[in-house]
Amino acid sequence: MKEIVAIIRRDKTPVTKKALEELGFPSLTLQGVEGRGKQKGDACIEELDSDLPESYCTAVKLKPTPSTYALEHSLPKVALFVPKRMLTIIAPDEVVELIIKKIIEVNRTGKHGDGKIFICPIQKTVRIRTGEENEKAIS
Repeated sequence: MKEIVAIIRRDKTPVTKKALEELGFPSLTLQGVEGRGKQKGDACIEELDSDLPESYCTAVKLKPTPSTYALEHSLPKVALFVPKRMLTIIAPDEVVELIIKKIIEVNRTGKHGDGKIFICPIQKTVRIRTGEENEKAIS
């Protein structure tokens, strides 16, 4: 068994949950998290996905992020953390790659901030209610 931890964009949560459910893996834990990667919290506004009218998006694209503004004006850089969602799924070894491929498929935009997936071994699982262990405890 493996623990799959996926950190994804918040707006991709519904489509990811639906895709996993269609694969037959509706069980997961979802948490709201904040963090930053190589960009150290910088988020280019023009990269954000938006369903807003183009006139609004054009106006918004001209505004710098707080970190960019601080750098351009010799101010201390603000430590920004980007809000994300963290999904945790426990799955049998034989389906881990299938789940990973599906998460990548529905979350890849090709832009910074698409997320990360971590795979960790699970030594033992116990269902508290029944005492079932391992594979029986996750089904």
